[in-house]
Amino acid sequence: MSAAVRALAFALCAIVLSPAGAAEFRSVGAAAAVLYDAPSHSARKLFIAPRGMPVEVLTTVGGWVKVRDAQGDAVWIERAHLSATRTVVARTGGAAVRALPQEGADLVLQAERGVLLELVEPPARGWARVRHQDGNVGYVRAAEVWGL
Repeated sequence: MSAAVRALAFALCAIVLSPAGAAEFRSVGAAAAVLYDAPSHSARKLFIAPRGMPVEVLTTVGGWVKVRDAQGDAVWIERAHLSATRTVVARTGGAAVRALPQEGADLVLQAERGVLLELVEPPARGWARVRHQDGNVGYVRAAEVWGL
């Protein structure tokens, strides 16, 4: 293998494995935002996203962002309707939010599937610190929520 090919292969691996290649998440910041099938107001309106709904950013085109929702649908939203505030949604019924980031710690609450939680601290060692809308704060297993 030539030196140029090795260098190219190394550069590609660095891009793929770098944190910059990690998923980027945002949440809907507007009171409600229309999601479209293309980046245009004249495109077909698919549904209304509620405030706080987490989305994964796929690409940006001008003032539009293509995002993926928790169900896996790829749709378009106006960039102005997104917030840097991070939220996650419970994937499973009874996602345990605990006082400490460990199994067996006191249960703060159980979040049913679809319950929205604000991300307080990013995940560390498989646990994310979250806040429920009622103010309760605790740790949830990263595998039990979507939006990380």
